[in-house]
Amino acid sequence: MAKFQNVGTFDLNTMQGGSKPFAMDAAGIASGQAFLTGELEKRDMLVRTPLTSFTYTRDIPIRVGGGWAEYVSAMNVGYGITGGSGDNLIQAASVDGIPLVQANFGKDLWKTHIISAGTRIFWVDMQRGNMTGRNLDTLLRDGLRMTYDKHMDENTYVGFARYGTTGLINNADVTVTSASTTFANATSPDDILDIINTAILDAWAAAGYDLDAIPNHIIMPYEQYNYIATTRIGQLAEKTILTFLLENNVAKQNGSDLYIGATAWCKAAGAGNADRMVVYCNKERYIAMDELVPLTRAMTTPNAERFSYDTAYAGNVSEVEVFYTQPIVYVDGI
Repeated sequence: MAKFQNVGTFDLNTMQGGSKPFAMDAAGIASGQAFLTGELEKRDMLVRTPLTSFTYTRDIPIRVGGGWAEYVSAMNVGYGITGGSGDNLIQAASVDGIPLVQANFGKDLWKTHIISAGTRIFWVDMQRGNMTGRNLDTLLRDGLRMTYDKHMDENTYVGFARYGTTGLINNADVTVTSASTTFANATSPDDILDIINTAILDAWAAAGYDLDAIPNHIIMPYEQYNYIATTRIGQLAEKTILTFLLENNVAKQNGSDLYIGATAWCKAAGAGNADRMVVYCNKERYIAMDELVPLTRAMTTPNAERFSYDTAYAGNVSEVEVFYTQPIVYVDGI
């Protein structure tokens, strides 16, 4: 049976043969000692991706499906009757003619655009990934999805001027008003409530006071949102201004639950770079965006010249479709 032998004391500076401690230097690498340094590393398995945020799925209805269409269309109709709908409808028993309802049909078109992007994974990097345990294809797909979401965010809120499209916060047909004061300079929470209620009532009045068209969604910059979300209505009160607004706004009093949220796109979006608040009805009947073909992995091919695998992704989406501009109001200078 083998037995341990006493080889003397261990000295970090004087090992057997007088050699130095293992180190990641030229001599260590040449002697095959370098791998020990890697063995002593604590490996962090978390891959840290860029910091970003997307809010487009919250602020607009997205309809999925439709294929590779070039346009999205919607039918609309207007009604009229001879003499109007008032006392003109009252008829005597011996009447020999009645007013007729007439319809005026129309069709609106919204542009779509194809999104395409690709990834390339070199064959050698794929083999190295098998050794390290990291899937390079997954990492690149995550980056591709992030790029797609950033595109969709911009498409939703401002559109692309290069292609003549607009979004939620810069539609030229929407009524623009100015706030009586900024939120930070308001003397009381009632002043902020008045700004919001005025915008809701203006939009609702433009929609003919249709109960279904009461604005139910408000977006604003993060600064204003965080101010009302963290500031109490009084020194002795527990409620914040945001809670006060959600409980007392005119939409809630008429049966519609109001949502108030924040997005970075509203910052400096108004005239003269003023901060903009958007008040609108977030329902598919009034506003929508079509994701006709969600981002799809179209094809993967080996590329011998590049010594890689190339993958192409594609999708087809529409611009923001505003079916009714009446229940939308922009409020600048909040």
